[in-house]
Amino acid sequence: MRGKALYAGLMGCLLAAVAAHAQTKGQTIELLSRDAQGKYTKAGWNHYGPGYWLLDPETGVLEAHGGMGLLWYSVRKFKDFILELDYKVENRNANSGIFVRVPDVPTSDDYIYHSFEVQIYDPGTEKGGIHQTGAIYDAHAPTELASKPPGEWNHYKITCIGKRITVELNGKLVNDWEMVAPIGKIKDFALEGYIGLQNHDWDTRIWFRNIKVTPLNE
Repeated sequence: MRGKALYAGLMGCLLAAVAAHAQTKGQTIELLSRDAQGKYTKAGWNHYGPGYWLLDPETGVLEAHGGMGLLWYSVRKFKDFILELDYKVENRNANSGIFVRVPDVPTSDDYIYHSFEVQIYDPGTEKGGIHQTGAIYDAHAPTELASKPPGEWNHYKITCIGKRITVELNGKLVNDWEMVAPIGKIKDFALEGYIGLQNHDWDTRIWFRNIKVTPLNE
């Protein structure tokens, strides 16, 4: 009887652990955390390159200045995930992007050749649109330009599962692509890496907020 009770207890602990893991699987992570006073902080974020970022501690809005640099979330890498965020631009010529699966800690500009960028640049119609908002930069053009006018918030939803990446902008599916390399400037790519936000130039500003990631493989 004692052996059966011990077995039942162990099984109960195991099932509880499995249930707890199931509840945390797919849990959304806020990449801009708050401190003990409830203020937003850039804790966990690092910056590589020229330029800088300002964070409003009350609203959680990030503001990019100068560049070309990368603000990247250094706490952990992500494999399969859904990334959602809002952005707005100061004017139509504002240039930025969201990097996914940056394979290593950025210590040079080399990361741009080994990770894909979801573009923000409305005028980028050259080369068939592979440099336009909604594009996988230098690789795959969007089906349409779905961005809102300057000064209005846009919502990106970027999903990476294996080699497939889908991009939704303001509720419209604008890109659905199976990653390949080499292509364009991309020499190769990883299936796991860091997430980063680009600050690109000095004469325009861009803002980000509500940056959230939902891991899909844990």
